[in-house]
Amino acid sequence: MLKVRIIPTLLWKKFGLVKGIGFDSWRRVGPVLPSIKVYNAREVDELFFLDITATTEGNEPDYESVEDFSSECFVPLAVGGGIRNLDQITRLLSVGADKVCINSVAHESQDLVTEAANRFGSQCVVVSIDARRMPNGDFQCFSHCGREETGMLIADWAMQMEDSGAGEILVTSIERDGTMTGYEIDMIREVTERVNVPVIASGGAGSYEHMALAIHAGGVSAVAAASMFHFTEQTPLEAKRHLAAQGIPVRDSEVDAAPFDLNSDNLKPA
Repeated sequence: MLKVRIIPTLLWKKFGLVKGIGFDSWRRVGPVLPSIKVYNAREVDELFFLDITATTEGNEPDYESVEDFSSECFVPLAVGGGIRNLDQITRLLSVGADKVCINSVAHESQDLVTEAANRFGSQCVVVSIDARRMPNGDFQCFSHCGREETGMLIADWAMQMEDSGAGEILVTSIERDGTMTGYEIDMIREVTERVNVPVIASGGAGSYEHMALAIHAGGVSAVAAASMFHFTEQTPLEAKRHLAAQGIPVRDSEVDAAPFDLNSDNLKPA
């Protein structure tokens, strides 16, 4: 089994980080750079930086901000939001992104996933899939920040994205987002059982045990979380220790586990 990655997610809205519940009711969390510096100190495996309004408002990715943030980020950084063409992907990678996260545009043009994978390698292309459990029990994909129904079932879409060249698939439960009640295991399993590329669980993490369940029962290669790291004293390092105690291979870290205040400019222990 490959070493499981712990990936904090930074949800960005215009000028700062936010928290949402069910892709709505966005609450301000704080500035980006202090959070990135804290996660650097924690030696997290990767970071996701997702602009949650760029696509719905028709905006370009904020290249200047990505360049500023990436200059302070010493772990792999995946950037998503507002991506519509290959030139934008090229520019994001040139200003410091290590990967791009593609969601809504893939439903309009699967060719972009293929073109990006062919030019930069599949390892640079993460396809993000947002889904809801429908009344009949199916998990259906939604685009544009969970607002537009696509008519695609999640497992079928994940397989198409793998065939198109996606190197990883990020699976987010819209209903579980921000609730800290646990990942949607049934939805995750539907994807991991149908694709061979790494799958990242997102939406609902509230405890280390939720992460362990997504790995043991869901079969994911990585777990992403936002609220549990911003609003509790739980840390990525302690998450690794909890998983390692259950026999799950994780990347080593020697970082001190003292909690930090993500909103503190001086980054002193809380």
